[in-house]
Amino acid sequence: MSNLLKKLIRSGYKYFKTQDGPKIPAQTPSNTTKYSKKVTIGLIQTAVSENVAENMAKTAQKIEEAAARGAQIVCLQELYRTRYFPQEEKANANSLAETIPGESTKAFSAMAKKHRIVIIAPIFEKNPNGKFYNSAVVIDADGEVLGTYRKTHVPYDPYFYEKDYFAEAEPNYQVFKTAYAQISVLICYDQWFPEAARICCLQGAEIIFYPTAIGYIAGHTSQDGDWHDAWRTVQRAHAIANGIHVAAVNRVGAEGELEFWGGSFICDSFGKVVAEASVRKEDVLVASVDLAKNKRIQEGWGFLRNRRPDTYNALVKGKIGGTSP
Repeated sequence: MSNLLKKLIRSGYKYFKTQDGPKIPAQTPSNTTKYSKKVTIGLIQTAVSENVAENMAKTAQKIEEAAARGAQIVCLQELYRTRYFPQEEKANANSLAETIPGESTKAFSAMAKKHRIVIIAPIFEKNPNGKFYNSAVVIDADGEVLGTYRKTHVPYDPYFYEKDYFAEAEPNYQVFKTAYAQISVLICYDQWFPEAARICCLQGAEIIFYPTAIGYIAGHTSQDGDWHDAWRTVQRAHAIANGIHVAAVNRVGAEGELEFWGGSFICDSFGKVVAEASVRKEDVLVASVDLAKNKRIQEGWGFLRNRRPDTYNALVKGKIGGTSP
């Protein structure tokens, strides 16, 4: 091995051998090994009753617990204060909706300011435009509302009849520059779409939060395999493909025909699960992560650097291989 190659390896390069001898991958040594950007994440996983006020009070208590344990960014589950009503077709759920600002933003803005924490509050939103959305409000550590993400991909399947209740949002993928990190929020069904995660990453997100409400249908056995494993795997894949952290929070308990599987988790930018909640019980999941790892993974694996946007036009055309996208 040449002295030059030895020097490069010591400075941070890795090498591999082929039949033609040692080869050096096209990557740059990372400077981030000495740099740390630690952030503590809290995920609130609860079972939900018919009593909206009770659900809000319980969630507030668990936010207090997360803050006491050092959480700096706290994310609640999808539609945190209501039962998952979209499992019924075309029921009238308008009385469960709230405005922005409204009850949730008022209560959680005060808590955010008190504890100097960021709170992500997913709600059923009644918008001034007359539409209803599945939304997530991001409140910064000074109590100010930074903005709102509205669910982009809205499903319509047995027991997940969301198109009956939620308008599809206009494109609003965004990065919220909070006191502790640059974050994006995507909601439940959005988690199955790699395009959404990639856009958030390219806009500068360091963490993607996925508040969800997903579980098994009572008495149904899927021919596809384990839904829970697929849910966990696809989100870990977004972390790896983009070199960013992912935090997914889900509810627990039985509601109607659905048994929510909990299992909220936090994974690092190479998809390693660093903390995971119970699959049956309410939980306050708190874990510290180092966002400096993002840059090291992104530089080392080169997925972003070696993108070929000039070859991706088919993604926005009508059909790909005979299948509508």
